[in-house]
Amino acid sequence: MRKEIVFDSSTAILLAKIHLLGALTEKFRIIFSENVKEETTKKKDSFDSKLINRLITENKIQVLKVNNPEVTKLIQDFGIEIGEADGLVLAKEKNALFATDDGPCIKACKILDIKFATSIHFLIRLYENRLLDKEIAFEKLKALEKYGRYSYDIIKDAKNKIEGE
Repeated sequence: MRKEIVFDSSTAILLAKIHLLGALTEKFRIIFSENVKEETTKKKDSFDSKLINRLITENKIQVLKVNNPEVTKLIQDFGIEIGEADGLVLAKEKNALFATDDGPCIKACKILDIKFATSIHFLIRLYENRLLDKEIAFEKLKALEKYGRYSYDIIKDAKNKIEGE
């Protein structure tokens, strides 16, 4: 069985924008909550929304309903949105990796002892596993720098990892 990864909206959209989400669906079992599906597909004309819709239609992304009272508590305790709270609940229930680039959600993962990865983690891992060459990895990182809200230090660290320093 393939490793499961539960996604929040921001990370799914970022990886779709840089054309890596589809590649991840080939390697992992990708899971969205219904709220994440709604959030990622509401801009019907955007590239990322169309790609995500196609991946869901092709059953490459599984969509699950979350009905857990813990969602409300997570929203209140950590100041996160419903999609992130749903994702945390699913990741905890399934003992799965949680894909998030949301700062408060990352803090929640650390407190709740939920393993997580950001878009940059996925990019670096794909490069390290030789699924992307160096030039393509740098192009994708440049796109993440454009679309994401990463600090200078995070981008610099990612560049160093791709360079092999």
